[in-house]
Amino acid sequence: MKRVGLFFAVFAATLAFVIAQKKEESPRVSAESGNVKIEYGQPSRKGRELFGPEGSPALEKYGKVWRIGANKATEITFKKDGTFGGKSVKAGTYTLFATPSEKDWTIILNGQLDQWGAYKYEQHKGKDVLQVKVPAKTFSNSEEKLTFRVAASSLDFQWGNAGFSVPIKF
Repeated sequence: MKRVGLFFAVFAATLAFVIAQKKEESPRVSAESGNVKIEYGQPSRKGRELFGPEGSPALEKYGKVWRIGANKATEITFKKDGTFGGKSVKAGTYTLFATPSEKDWTIILNGQLDQWGAYKYEQHKGKDVLQVKVPAKTFSNSEEKLTFRVAASSLDFQWGNAGFSVPIKF
């Protein structure tokens, strides 16, 4: 009986140690206001070049579909019907992807939920609900953590000095 007790004590201590050592590199956070909620993995810049052309050391390449966050793909929920980038969108939850370029960003709402990154986007692109193109923004201040802000009339994104804004209306 003592051996069983000792076994469980050692097992519990080991399990507690392993759980304590696991650190989420990019926490899952959310931003919400009014009729929009967005949930995303929030990586930090850590001195890296974030966006650039193929062949550059940039983390995300121009012209490539990106999950616009870390880990599980970003999801956006609209609580009522409205417009996103001037296009009609029905209430519901969608996966959010983006294709950055130097001058603009293509923002994609996709109906396939629970995707990990953009690895299988090509398989699910037939479930795109809409795509909008918005101008790229360059900010004078730098945002260390990938950040979304939901305002009354826009969804705003910034990471480093790069970002965009998508008009929303309900």
